[in-house]
Amino acid sequence: MYITLGLHNALQHRPDLEAIRFMGRSTTYAQFGARVARLAGALRALGVKDGERVAMYSLNSQRYLEYDLAVPWAGGVLVPVNIRWSAAEVLYSLDDSGCEILIVDDAFKNQAAGMAKKAKTIRHLIYAGDGDTPEGMLNYETLVAQTEPIEDAYRHGEDLAGIFYTGGTTGFPKGVMLSHNNLGASAQVSIQLGIYGPGYTYLHAMPMFHLADFAPTIALFQCGGKHVIIPMFEPRLLLETITKEKPNVVLMAPTLIQMTLDWLAANPELGKAIDVSSMRYLIYGASPITQTLLDRALTVFKGVKFIQGYGMTELAPVASLLYPEDHHGKQLRSAGRPFNGLQLRIVDAKGNDVPRGTSGEIIVRGPNVMLGYWNKPEETAKALRNGWMHTGDGAYMDDEGYLYITDRIKDMIVSGGENVYSGEVENALSSHPAVLQCAVIGIPSEQWGESVHAVVVVKAGASIDLASIQAHCREQIAGYKLPRSFETRTALPMSSVGKVLKVELRNTYQVAA
Repeated sequence: MYITLGLHNALQHRPDLEAIRFMGRSTTYAQFGARVARLAGALRALGVKDGERVAMYSLNSQRYLEYDLAVPWAGGVLVPVNIRWSAAEVLYSLDDSGCEILIVDDAFKNQAAGMAKKAKTIRHLIYAGDGDTPEGMLNYETLVAQTEPIEDAYRHGEDLAGIFYTGGTTGFPKGVMLSHNNLGASAQVSIQLGIYGPGYTYLHAMPMFHLADFAPTIALFQCGGKHVIIPMFEPRLLLETITKEKPNVVLMAPTLIQMTLDWLAANPELGKAIDVSSMRYLIYGASPITQTLLDRALTVFKGVKFIQGYGMTELAPVASLLYPEDHHGKQLRSAGRPFNGLQLRIVDAKGNDVPRGTSGEIIVRGPNVMLGYWNKPEETAKALRNGWMHTGDGAYMDDEGYLYITDRIKDMIVSGGENVYSGEVENALSSHPAVLQCAVIGIPSEQWGESVHAVVVVKAGASIDLASIQAHCREQIAGYKLPRSFETRTALPMSSVGKVLKVELRNTYQVAA
């Protein structure tokens, strides 16, 4: 398997087919392929050798797709940069991965220029914007125009394809090493399941640096579909693009779904012009979704089939799927079933399988499991044991094989000797009429060891108190799981793809305490 395979097939069988729509511009596969081969030639001329890392620090664009394929075409390794990180975090990822070339757009050219002066290994900055080329940078379009195309270096199989840094929700980022086989396996599964296919159009609404968007990218290239791109998520732009470009598939984190639904509710007149009838699938993932939000989404996006994907970067990135036909009854709360081609088990602390209905840790073995963590052999050894990826996610499986995520193992609260999974408490609390968003963490307690603490964003014009929270949750969960304290905030700290940064909530509380 190799991630440039889909482009080769498209160039052979459908070169005149439209490949990309971005900012009103159309690009065929033949045009796209020529640009990829020329950019790869430019990277080679700049000294990219087999296995050398090349980073991209940019908003979504056609050039980002070109980077995704040109780097392996040149023999290099992808290092997409998280655009939500601080300068220190970005610099860490560049130094840690040993990147020698950094491609930047207009949004990040100034930050990149400053970082390049401090970076240990960066030799070249390539400006992939539409303005004047900053001093000291090479111009992307000039490189493409003036360089002859080269043959594909054919990195494949277990060759390293990319280093994808984790979002850092539980600590400092780690570089997840994924091979061509890892990425190809996930792409093939989604095609076989019919999520992507010839003639499909996928809307890039999630940030392209994230593996949640990269996986559909590879699948769509492999089946010869069309890419529609928006620079970054914004509810009105998303909905207007769906109306105009008529994509069949879009993927969003639950937070983005909520922002979209809130915009529609706040703009009913503008919403009348929105047409989502082209949509076949709305895929959601990256973090759990609450029952309340899912019910809202199913009501607004009538006729659209919903698919939930559970996984993580280390799994390239999916391990289980909840299919449209399972979006009813108790299965709505599940993460679906493991898909064919991998093994998934729920185990206790000793690695023994737990009975159905009992919570334990998810472990996975299969062709999608990462090679390891870049430059972190000890972390790799902890995560990969006997071929099994130990996810750190808590879950149980019912008698029908449906997977129910309870929480990150690190987010499990042990209160008075009882295990409390914050996800379960959040699901109960989120249906409170005054709650817009919430997160639940464990805080130190002399009496109980840890106490259940809720952090709440209250809906405009509403009010809430602890008695109301406890009374509402008591109807859905056991008494020992009820929040014992709470605080309100105007917003929750979020990662770039809508994951609540609980480590920040815990750190803030513990510092304050």
